[in-house]
Amino acid sequence: MTYTPHNTAPPPGTAATTMPAVPPQPRPAPTPPPTPASTPPQEPETRRTAFAEGADRLRRAATTEPGRLRIIGALLAALVVAFGAVAAWQMTDRAAAADDVLTSSQPLSSDAADIYRSLADANTAASSGFLAGGQETAASRDRYEKDIRTAAAKLVNAAANSEPDSPSAETIAELNRLLPEYKGLVERARTYNRQGFPVGGAYLRYANEKMQEQMLPAAEDLYTTENQRLRSDYADATPYPWAAMALGVVALTALAWAMRRNYLRTNRVLNHGLVAATTAATVVLLWLTIGHTLARSGLNDSYDNGVRSLNVLHDARIASLKARGNENLTLVARGAETTKVGDETFDAYDYDFDRDMDTLGKGLALAQRLADDDSGAEPVSSAAGNMTEWKKRHEAAREQDENGNYQQALDMVIGAEGATGECFDGVDENLATALAHEQDEFRRAAGDGRDALTGLPAGAAGLAVLGAAGAVLGIGRRLSEYR
Repeated sequence: MTYTPHNTAPPPGTAATTMPAVPPQPRPAPTPPPTPASTPPQEPETRRTAFAEGADRLRRAATTEPGRLRIIGALLAALVVAFGAVAAWQMTDRAAAADDVLTSSQPLSSDAADIYRSLADANTAASSGFLAGGQETAASRDRYEKDIRTAAAKLVNAAANSEPDSPSAETIAELNRLLPEYKGLVERARTYNRQGFPVGGAYLRYANEKMQEQMLPAAEDLYTTENQRLRSDYADATPYPWAAMALGVVALTALAWAMRRNYLRTNRVLNHGLVAATTAATVVLLWLTIGHTLARSGLNDSYDNGVRSLNVLHDARIASLKARGNENLTLVARGAETTKVGDETFDAYDYDFDRDMDTLGKGLALAQRLADDDSGAEPVSSAAGNMTEWKKRHEAAREQDENGNYQQALDMVIGAEGATGECFDGVDENLATALAHEQDEFRRAAGDGRDALTGLPAGAAGLAVLGAAGAVLGIGRRLSEYR
């Protein structure tokens, strides 16, 4: 047995192998956790709109019979309510316009005509009083004052019913400014005339010029504006409510389809709720159609047999007043005012008189054709007879004046008997009678038209609500069978 010596050196030539020293290596730094910025972006969730979600729910509901019934019930109720709402809205507008025709625009149109007539008649009375000189009658003076008061009162009424800053309001303000100026000129003319000063005639001609060139054109503008307003109210009141009628037909068609569908699926002939809804919608549609047809007929009758005749008669009466004023001024001016037509020279006032009488004749002929009964035709025929006699007496008076017989001509114009003034008064009184008759005809026809719409807007709305409730209850009855 051998032992290996402990301190024995390695054999010669053999070196102990040693590993080279490795310097210490630094430990890798710990990897930091990822930050949010280094996180890859993610697609944001797309939020669905309420409409899309509702459409999905509606599609899901439509796959079941209860869901379909709920949808049908909602649509039927919406259609019936929409029909009632549109009917109430359109008939409210038409009823308001019909009421305006009767109580506002036509009376204001007549007031405007009365303003014109009162001013023209005051001018005529002033010239008649001037011709009488110091022997002016109390009746002539009272007529002038009455006309001025009437014009002033009608202007106040028109101002109260006109829109602020409207053309009518401006015209009324202008007439209120000119009326005192005109009165002042007439009073000066009377004062100088009583004292025998010729300047009185100049003042009267100046007053007539203010009346003819400023006041009467302004009054005519007011009359024209109010007539346009009247026509606008007629245009608002008479058109058929096509939108409401179309919705009514659609609602009834939908209700009929729903009842047929219910019958085919259940073999039940009637659904009480749907029958009630159909009945309510039918009543509204018939009431709407018949009521508006009656109202339209009444309003059209009031225009054709009332307003048209009134306008023609007002124009004829105004023409007669102008003619009378020019006839008087022919004697006042005594040829001081002339006009040239072609190569001929005429007295200006006498030339205007002839033109006014032509207008009067045409107006009376048209009024005769428009008169629809004897009560309206007779006063117009009488006025035409007065006009014919007026022309004859005027020609005789003009012949006397041209021959230098001024007093005889004056007596034939403003005298107590056999004067042209009698003919003028006859024309004016007969036209006033015809106007009163036509005004009554208008009120009757327009009142019938307006009354045909009474209660229609509220009734349509109420019945539509009942119809919608019936449709909902009828569908609800079917839904209860699925519970």
